[in-house]
Amino acid sequence: MSDRNPDEGGIGVIGLGRFGCQLAESLAALGREVLAIDRDARKVQRWSTKLDQVAQADSTDEDALRQLDVGDLRRVVVAIGASVQASVLTVLALVELGVPQIWARATSAQHAKILSSVGAHRVIFPEAETGERLAHLIVSRMLDFAEFGDAFAVAKIHVPEALVGQATSEVRLLERYGIRVIGIRSPGEQQFRYVSDGLRLDKDSTLIVEGTIDDLQRFSTLS
Repeated sequence: MSDRNPDEGGIGVIGLGRFGCQLAESLAALGREVLAIDRDARKVQRWSTKLDQVAQADSTDEDALRQLDVGDLRRVVVAIGASVQASVLTVLALVELGVPQIWARATSAQHAKILSSVGAHRVIFPEAETGERLAHLIVSRMLDFAEFGDAFAVAKIHVPEALVGQATSEVRLLERYGIRVIGIRSPGEQQFRYVSDGLRLDKDSTLIVEGTIDDLQRFSTLS
């Protein structure tokens, strides 16, 4: 499993409330295979015509998740918001299944602390992060992302592997990749600084880049 590209493969969304449904739809719109799970038969039936894979199951039951091959997924988002207990037990079940990336929705700071302590790799607050924005973060290597309409965005990313150690210029990056670097923070630095020609792209540096959403996603995954 370690040889697989972490940016590929199916994504699980557990909990088909308003947030989970929006996230699942956004991921599907990005061309990703989504397995949506909820214990409510009515929600499953409602979404079975809109998503390719929808299953009714108790997500706190490790065996039920194993039967759905959830352990084979690279990423699973626990979007449960109504029950803190159910979300925590679901994260525990996913940890036992060895899911490499577990994202979990929190409804409070205390809830977030518990989710992190039991094994969630990233805790999210959907009130601050919409399902659409989160979908872009999940399927790419962008660290942060803000869309400004008309498919244009600004993102924070690590220097792509393919460009580590290279010296380049804004013009060259714009011509080759369709993106513009507007800030860089080297390892050990606290603040971002403006870039200049002859920019050296060091490993572990962080970039602030702008461009279309498609160009940003392609640039962030160069390897």
